[in-house]
Amino acid sequence: MLWATAGVITLGFLLALQLVAHHLGIPGPITQQAREVIHAPKSGFLLYAGMALTMVVLTWRQRLIALGAAIGIDLVFLAVRWATGSGLAEDGHPFGNGALWVVLGLAVIALTRRTGAERLLLLKGVGLGLLLVTGRKTGDTWLLITSQTLPVTLDPYIAMADHALGNPSWLAGRLLEASGPVGEHALDYVYAQLAVAAVVVALYQLRHVAAEGRFPRHHLVRTFLVIGLVGPAIYMIYPVVGPMFAYGPEGGTWAAADLWPHTLPPVTAPYHLPFDEITPRNCMPSLHTAWATAIFIHSRQGPRALRLAGAFWLVATLAATLGFGWHYGVDLVAGVVFAYTIEAGLRTFDRGWDRAGILLVAYGTVVFAALLTAYRFAPLEMAAYPWLAGPLVLLVMASVVYGYRRLTGLWEGATVPAPRAEPQPEPA
Repeated sequence: MLWATAGVITLGFLLALQLVAHHLGIPGPITQQAREVIHAPKSGFLLYAGMALTMVVLTWRQRLIALGAAIGIDLVFLAVRWATGSGLAEDGHPFGNGALWVVLGLAVIALTRRTGAERLLLLKGVGLGLLLVTGRKTGDTWLLITSQTLPVTLDPYIAMADHALGNPSWLAGRLLEASGPVGEHALDYVYAQLAVAAVVVALYQLRHVAAEGRFPRHHLVRTFLVIGLVGPAIYMIYPVVGPMFAYGPEGGTWAAADLWPHTLPPVTAPYHLPFDEITPRNCMPSLHTAWATAIFIHSRQGPRALRLAGAFWLVATLAATLGFGWHYGVDLVAGVVFAYTIEAGLRTFDRGWDRAGILLVAYGTVVFAALLTAYRFAPLEMAAYPWLAGPLVLLVMASVVYGYRRLTGLWEGATVPAPRAEPQPEPA
């Protein structure tokens, strides 16, 4: 029942977003996804990652058949494009269509060749794989909507508040610049393939699905999707484009000044900054930070190699978001609080709205709202007293992390009382 309700809500949301995108004259998530059935996909890696999620419900023999079919279809697409000269210049990957075809084929098989629990399990796997891919398309549409419907940004406010943390993006930008092309390419790859890293952790969590015939109640993909669903709505009320655009060369004539990453912005009264209709307003909060934090949280239950990988991806993502000038330091703090609050909310829901969990979610929400309020209405005070504001910002973030760790530790350490034996009738 829960899966059906979630499916209806998701479908309704996608249709609504598709209609808004159509009204604005931009491609919607359903249009973008349908296009990749034939055209070169934007990310072939993502499509194969989605197929990998779907295959958790298959046996090893079925997985090998599905993988072979996907590769074979991709080779046919590549041969046709090479022979006809079509699609070779498209902006996208030359592979990935096969993975999408296999996922769609499994949906057809589930509806026509499976029944009962087996059909439901396969449809859940298909839905999980498609949600990962469609979630990316939904994010792309959201970004286009923010750029066309929000004529001004709040970057001057965020830049002033960021003085409390020492303007870390400016320092990270100079360090990345000094690292040369090797460092830049490495961090760019980490940043771009965040969803693939999430799938690796999710596959570990879902490794027993085929054998047990059911999904675990909570796993990383749920957190990823909720972050991606809720986060962009905040972009609409808190538009920020990032230092590389608002204070760097990428902003062109729209930039407040050409300062990033070598000259710190002066402490001046902030104002609403008019900006173009192309650059996404996707900084507050940093969803890449939130997603990387979710990967880190869920990797803690895995083996040592997975825990190290989760920690690496979090650190590398933070370095990339700052070093490339896509985010301010205060964006990252908000992203961490946002991720832990979402994760706490999902786990509290799984426990039947545990009272301690509700209090933690409420506290995380208050902290998140307080941070955004301070960035907006007290940025000059934060810049004037960085020795007070900076530690305070980090302290409230740490308090949410600590609260989550403490509560989940209590949950995981709680013992379940043994069931009482049923009273037996005495022998006659």
